[in-house]
Amino acid sequence: MKKILVFIGSRANYSSIKSVLTEVKKSRRLKLFIVLGSSGVITKYGNLEKIILKDGFKIAKKIFFLVEGENPLTMAKSTGLGLIEITTTLNEIKPDIVLTIGDRFETMATTLASTYMNIVLAHTMGGEITGSIDESIRHAITKFAHLHFPASKEAYKRILRLGENKKNVHLVGCPRIDLIKQVLKKNKISNLNKYLFNFGVGDKLDLNKPFVIVSQHPVTTEYGSSEEQILNTLKAVNMIETQVIVLWPNPDAGSELLSKGIRKWRERYNKNNKIHFFKNLEPDEYIQLMKKTACLIGNSSSGIRDGAFIGTPVVNIGTRQSKRERAKNVIDSSYEIEDIYKKIKKQYGKKYLSSNIYGNGSAGRKIVKILENLQKIKIQKSISY
Repeated sequence: MKKILVFIGSRANYSSIKSVLTEVKKSRRLKLFIVLGSSGVITKYGNLEKIILKDGFKIAKKIFFLVEGENPLTMAKSTGLGLIEITTTLNEIKPDIVLTIGDRFETMATTLASTYMNIVLAHTMGGEITGSIDESIRHAITKFAHLHFPASKEAYKRILRLGENKKNVHLVGCPRIDLIKQVLKKNKISNLNKYLFNFGVGDKLDLNKPFVIVSQHPVTTEYGSSEEQILNTLKAVNMIETQVIVLWPNPDAGSELLSKGIRKWRERYNKNNKIHFFKNLEPDEYIQLMKKTACLIGNSSSGIRDGAFIGTPVVNIGTRQSKRERAKNVIDSSYEIEDIYKKIKKQYGKKYLSSNIYGNGSAGRKIVKILENLQKIKIQKSISY
């Protein structure tokens, strides 16, 4: 059996690979090893371990390397410590293939550890273009990876233009869409109303009435601006009379400033709306809320990726998702309060058709079939121009 190691470092990581984990677990030709680390093992970012175990998966190892501070210095140090810890873990488990996800600093550490140890590296969601440092990390990982699983046609073409061997590039769609497709069949929104607001802090909302979701993360290359940016977003939201769900940011550089802005708003400024704050939501809960919300506001990739398939109206703020391939459900805004307000009014309550721009919900099965049938792959890469 081939040993497949998947490192999960955040809640977004997990929802982006869950369908693949499910298919690997079912396979008789593959053995799954989940390694949990970074913000995934830090309580203030939510109890991801509990969610993974509840979903029926085993965790092979937990590793700790996230340096507190949420600034460029700690982000770079976390990457270095991650490289050390992940290298030790790879040496213990000795996987045949490491499957890494997306574009985060933990992904960079996983990539360097795997390739220096001559382990085949498979990469999901490569080839996409966005703002911030994420794009540079994503393209760098493409040049290290041996096997590519892009989510969209444009990403597939871009990986080929980067000189990757066509036989190792497989257009499979995004595994997140698999999960969304499964959840949308269930329609649990009435159940959410009964228990969801027992968690987090703030007012108890009525999900049968209109509400918006704010999901905004720091932009690493705009470090120092996060507090002002989130306050502008919340001020614009407050100009719309509606219920509000605010999600806590990821641990990238600037996260502490952004969190400070949220706390300021919660304690000093919010006057008009019922508002509830969550550190973490389980993937199923988040997808149901995305289906129901009158608008998703912020700069999360889920608005563009998940929102396309769900048909969620999205106001994408600032540069974090700049140039990312999107469907008709997304409109862009600057960081200015008035612009954000106008765009929310335009999107509020709109309905959009589902788009398959990031796949049709079959990525997990496709990826596992490819991994099962994978023959010996050359570790030494060369450019295929």
